Amino acid sequence: MKLSFILNDVPVTVEIEPADLLADVLRDRLGLTGTKKGCGQGECGACTVILDGKAVNSCMVPAARVEGSRVVTIEGLKTAGKPHPIQQAFIDAGAIQCGFCTPGMILSAKALLDEKQHPTKEEIRTALAGNICRCTGYVKIEQAVELAACALALTEGGEADEGGR
Repeated sequence: MKLSFILNDVPVTVEIEPADLLADVLRDRLGLTGTKKGCGQGECGACTVILDGKAVNSCMVPAARVEGSRVVTIEGLKTAGKPHPIQQAFIDAGAIQCGFCTPGMILSAKALLDEKQHPTKEEIRTALAGNICRCTGYVKIEQAVELAACALALTEGGEADEGGR
């Protein structure tokens, strides 16, 4: 069957099988390997993508469900060949080690920051709760999201609030 949706702001049509999962279609059919396959049970967050504005575990989403939807993968974040401000914040904060969880963390952070410009520490923790990192711990990752919130606010003409957020 044919599946049509918007992927990283580009309309795509791909042939799928009825039982295909979104993670498999992204990686195996469309070559977007930034979406990692970790646990395959929706527990680790390595396969996180943004589906119609919400962070989801693509290993749990039947591919057919995204018909007509908008999907953003880590490959869709760079602009003009430069890292997205959230990606840059992860680099600047030292929140990347092995990199396996990083795409999912960044997309979870993006979904949060698209919804809330100045999230609290608790809101950041909640947004990242479905993403497991076995290398860095979470302090630098949380700091990266705070840094990204500040950077995004400044690039959108806003000013950082007290505490640098």
